[in-house]
Amino acid sequence: MAAALRKPPAVARVLQQVASMARRHGMFEAKSRVVVAVSGGPDSLCLLHSLVRLKRLLRIEPVCFHFDHRLRPGSDADSRYVRSQAQRLGVPYMVREADSKPRKGESVEAWARGVRYEALSAVVEELGGGVAAVGHTADDQAETVLLALLRGGGLEAIAGMSPVGRPIVRPLLETTREDTVAFCRALRLRPRRDPMNEDPSFMRVALRLRVIPSLERHLGRNVRETLARTADLLRLDAEFLDQLSTVAFPAVADTDGQDSLLRIGPLAMLPPALAGRVVRRVLLEQGILPEAGHVEAVLQLAAARPGTTISLPSSLKAKRERGYVRVSRPSPGPRPSGQASRRARARRGDSDGRSN
Repeated sequence: MAAALRKPPAVARVLQQVASMARRHGMFEAKSRVVVAVSGGPDSLCLLHSLVRLKRLLRIEPVCFHFDHRLRPGSDADSRYVRSQAQRLGVPYMVREADSKPRKGESVEAWARGVRYEALSAVVEELGGGVAAVGHTADDQAETVLLALLRGGGLEAIAGMSPVGRPIVRPLLETTREDTVAFCRALRLRPRRDPMNEDPSFMRVALRLRVIPSLERHLGRNVRETLARTADLLRLDAEFLDQLSTVAFPAVADTDGQDSLLRIGPLAMLPPALAGRVVRRVLLEQGILPEAGHVEAVLQLAAARPGTTISLPSSLKAKRERGYVRVSRPSPGPRPSGQASRRARARRGDSDGRSN
């Protein structure tokens, strides 16, 4: 065992980064369970081995989790490989499979992200709580920022992924992909390869393999590091606006049985940046992950004539009534549980399509 856990320089460097990241951001509570999402790729494999080696220092109980999207033949081989890694490290192993397929015209990346986070959050709750650790790196952060800029995203999108967005934590967010690959090589690990991560028809992959290397080559500077630093700075502003919207929320939002209510007067008095955040929180609490268009539609509804109705995802309806906007489901049913809301929140802010 001592030989298996020796620390070559590449391994020691990552362990130091992960331990520092976890402590600075308060990622783990003592004796807490950590569900580690592992695809079998170098980043998630590095994360699993790192957290197992740091479990005494961080006082955590790692659990290895794999999700099979069933998007390609032979994907079950990844599951077997990840299981073998969990067995080698002596940690519990859990696996889930997708029971649906992307709808016609739906983004494969968006679908995969949604079902993966749904399953991951469900496993955390099934085990009685804790957090889920995912293997996003500093390179992923840079790609996320650039993607948000190209798509015309707002402050939250350009601020990238947060180190902590419970139940999700990202211990590798300041570690480069070069470091995770070196970590695996030092331990003689043989990560799995996902063809989806090498297909430039996906925008993120094109940025990773072509655009960012070209920018760095022509500009002569580390673009990834610059973009990641930009995300850190913008996240401070985004978090401040979130705090202001939390203060404003009780005066604007209320409930009526299973429905959510938005008071027109107080909502109209808020600056747009805060009004949008209040609406987004209401929709999240109804169990959906709202896009910018959904938030904007509800804000426009607040200025419409009473009786005007709009449709939202998951069969939600929003109706302008006297003095407020009512968000409800068309037929009686249980109000979305905290579980549904937490799953929607877990997916929020993560635009990574990789299985990492």
